[in-house]
Amino acid sequence: MRAPQPPSGQIRITILLATWNGAAHLQEQLDSYRAQTHEAWDLWVSDDGSSDATLAILEAFRAAERPRREVRIVAGPRRGHAANFLSLLCHPELPAGPVALSDQDDVWLPGKLALALAALKNAGPVALYGAQSIHTDQALRRIGGSRPPRGRPCFGNALTQNVVSGHSATLSAGALELVRRAGVPEGIPYHDWWLYQLVSGAGGEIVIDPAKVLYYRQHLSNAMGAHQGLSARLLRARQVLGRTYANWMAANLAALDRVSGLLTPENRALIETLRAERPHPGLSRMLTFRRLGLHRQTRLTTASLYLAAALGRV
Repeated sequence: MRAPQPPSGQIRITILLATWNGAAHLQEQLDSYRAQTHEAWDLWVSDDGSSDATLAILEAFRAAERPRREVRIVAGPRRGHAANFLSLLCHPELPAGPVALSDQDDVWLPGKLALALAALKNAGPVALYGAQSIHTDQALRRIGGSRPPRGRPCFGNALTQNVVSGHSATLSAGALELVRRAGVPEGIPYHDWWLYQLVSGAGGEIVIDPAKVLYYRQHLSNAMGAHQGLSARLLRARQVLGRTYANWMAANLAALDRVSGLLTPENRALIETLRAERPHPGLSRMLTFRRLGLHRQTRLTTASLYLAAALGRV
């Protein structure tokens, strides 16, 4: 049972945490939940088979928080980071309402939940919120930070790249319902990219907050590290020309095609067009990408996307 609403009447939100051998930094993240100015939260954890002290830390946290909030720990599918999050989002007993995704090794700033819920309150019923992060080393010493995307988030951009960081993502109740209707797709590379595609494809609202809401710890175990600077942009451009990116796009398009009934008619037709025209060398594929409005957030990476299309890579 979900804990009762507090006297303040704050909206109750569920934090969704995916863990796997995260004992080294997990306690700091859990403590940052406790420090939130928005106090009406519960925690659901999907652990993907940890063999360190992760489960012991979680059990101690659950005991300390009882009975003021629910802390639920479930077994993950053991099929990787994306499947772990998406199976948690689609867990049949997960309460309805807004949810905030969390990585195990970040540290949230105290206003994170409050900022997300305030933004979603002013958005449409189906909305996905993302914000910025302070990049740190393992000791939480600042080494940089993320920046908001240059262009407006939309489905044409979502098909080619992700601009909503999963560790800052918060879904409205309507967006959670949409994700649950879509189910857990097979083979997609990243859960946050999938959320951006699904919500924008269904006509939902993408809210990007310029505020920095968490410390993003950079280390060798990151499922996906930060990507900043010219060298990172050049790396992304090279990735677009390679087979890995083409496989990612193909997997995402196949997954979207399987849930096309949830998309707007315009976006459903867009997917049908892309799927019907298989990649092959020549200008036709590139012109199709341009006509359909597919683009990335910079001129360099958009140019590399169009080049990859002309070469028959995507």
